[in-house]
Amino acid sequence: MPDPSIARRAAHADWSVRPEKRWACLAERDATGWRAAAPRPVGDPFALAGALLEGGAPAALGLDMPLGLPRAYAAGRSEGGFPEFLRARVGDARFFDVAASLHAVGPHAPFYPARGLRGMTRASHAAALGLAGAAALERWCDRATATRPAGAPPFWTLGANQSGKAAIAAWRDWLAPALAAGAPYALWPFEGDLRALLAPGRLVLAEVYPAEALRLLGLRLGGSKRDPEARRRLGPALLAAMDALSVTPEPGLRDAALNGFGADAAGEDRLDCVLGLLNLLAVLDGAAPDFVPDDPWVRRWEGWVLGQTALPHRL
Repeated sequence: MPDPSIARRAAHADWSVRPEKRWACLAERDATGWRAAAPRPVGDPFALAGALLEGGAPAALGLDMPLGLPRAYAAGRSEGGFPEFLRARVGDARFFDVAASLHAVGPHAPFYPARGLRGMTRASHAAALGLAGAAALERWCDRATATRPAGAPPFWTLGANQSGKAAIAAWRDWLAPALAAGAPYALWPFEGDLRALLAPGRLVLAEVYPAEALRLLGLRLGGSKRDPEARRRLGPALLAAMDALSVTPEPGLRDAALNGFGADAAGEDRLDCVLGLLNLLAVLDGAAPDFVPDDPWVRRWEGWVLGQTALPHRL
């Protein structure tokens, strides 16, 4: 009889505000480890979650998006933590509107800017939110470590590495209504350790950062992930990482890895979702630690990046 505390299905979704840039890689446990399929469009996230939970076994989903809020912002909130905060955002259109000017920014409308403006800075954004300096916009896990560059603050919505618009799309259109409706989701690390949260009929959600996944897997991308040739050169090492984790790629995934995940603009997203999946599987199976700093703000409000063990500088 299968152990009810072991995940039978897992996936990682590379998220974007644009649906055509959202890709997921799914895996199912078999007698020898995991069997992973080729990346596919995320489509309806409610349907993706339902597919992972089909049959009632525990499942896990990694997400390349912010799950959490900066502590300086959360300090003024009445909710007990991030999951409660998300549930309360159902129907809160003002919160999810991206401010066109600093005059429209405030605790109830924190996302900014709607477009690039001369002279705008993160420091002015923070000031409009009543926060002391640009660093207050960041979660601890957003800051650079010795092994990877910084991520963008959750409320910032401009630039190639911004994640605010993806957070808006996911929180507003999926996570907030799903949690408010009682969907059987558990958010790591706010509700416990990853493997401890696994239970029949429950989907555990965790933030996974592809740049952190590269480090965890011991991989090095010799060039930009936007370059199909750089992705193609990574293919053999990526397949070797799968083998080390007892992950058997289906033929479509093997071919995709060896061919750089295609020459179109979504190739980088297909690579990211595979990296995220391998990161998730490594933690699920104990090949990488389920590490969370011993910090109550991280566990209640800010969240953490799954598999990250290097600590950034303190805020």
